[in-house]
Amino acid sequence: MKLVTFNIRCDYGQDGKNNFCFRKPLILDKLRREKPDVVCFQEVLPHTAAWLKEELRDYYVVGCGRSETLEDEQMAVAYRWERLNLIGMETLWLSETPAVPGSRYPRQSICPRTATEVLLEDLTSRRVFRLLNVHLDHEFPEARELGLRQILKRLESPRLFPGVPAVIAGDMNAEPDSPEMALLKTSPCRNVTEHTGVTYHGFGQAEHSCSIDCILTQGFVCTETGKWTDEREGVFLSDHYPVWASLRPAD
Repeated sequence: MKLVTFNIRCDYGQDGKNNFCFRKPLILDKLRREKPDVVCFQEVLPHTAAWLKEELRDYYVVGCGRSETLEDEQMAVAYRWERLNLIGMETLWLSETPAVPGSRYPRQSICPRTATEVLLEDLTSRRVFRLLNVHLDHEFPEARELGLRQILKRLESPRLFPGVPAVIAGDMNAEPDSPEMALLKTSPCRNVTEHTGVTYHGFGQAEHSCSIDCILTQGFVCTETGKWTDEREGVFLSDHYPVWASLRPAD
């Protein structure tokens, strides 16, 4: 199974020649050539979600906005409908009240943060696995740590299909060696993309490039990883490089 995490960049028309309208053909061409089984998108605004659903005909796209009214950014999951069957989907707000839309931790940026959790059945292997697509807070390390703790705890006692393989993918806004990510040292989850290198590049112009996008797995064997660095006349897929991993169940 090929899985990708892809921060697609909020489209407010703020990026000049890298505005979303100019990146669309590059994005579609890449997805059609690579044919990933699952794509975890971050920073998906409502009109971007509508575009993904219209253009990605081989995929179902699920998710909802992070605000109280279920608008604003969403952590959308696109999965190939011929390969995968959706058993369940839930949005968690990363907060002390995860079932309350728009909720946040006390010390956090103004942005609510969510994780989209899906339970999927691989129709090829008849195996079930759990996936959480996440975008942690960009301002406060404390909020990132609490959010990651919340997600890891979620994997410990799921309501359905306990013990199935799991993936956490997304934009952690934290380097692999950061204090927040140190939580993984005592977790069954493994960062299989830890050595990917730079993932945030700011359309090739970031003053401080960093490695903040990753794929964490539990109960999977990772056979290959990489990132999409495509660029066409100065136009990139996004301000982040999408990161991918090829995975198979461990047993």
